[in-house]
Amino acid sequence: MKYTIPALMFTSLLLMAGCDQAEKSAQQLMGKAAESAKQAIDDTHKAAEQALSEATGGLIEKKEAPEKDAEKTESSSKTI
Repeated sequence: MKYTIPALMFTSLLLMAGCDQAEKSAQQLMGKAAESAKQAIDDTHKAAEQALSEATGGLIEKKEAPEKDAEKTESSSKTI
């Protein structure tokens, strides 16, 4: 009986360490899945833009992303 409490505490510590490791692994897996999804979206967007450009014979000009427009505006105002 006198070794039961330390054994239970040790077992609890091992379980908690295992849970922490499982959580870290799950976070890494989610990060990789999110990065893969982002890459798939970017690739699909690029392919769609290329297909649209080919279909219209280049009549539709590709617009820059809003954040790039904001950077240009900021850099223009900084120069003044």
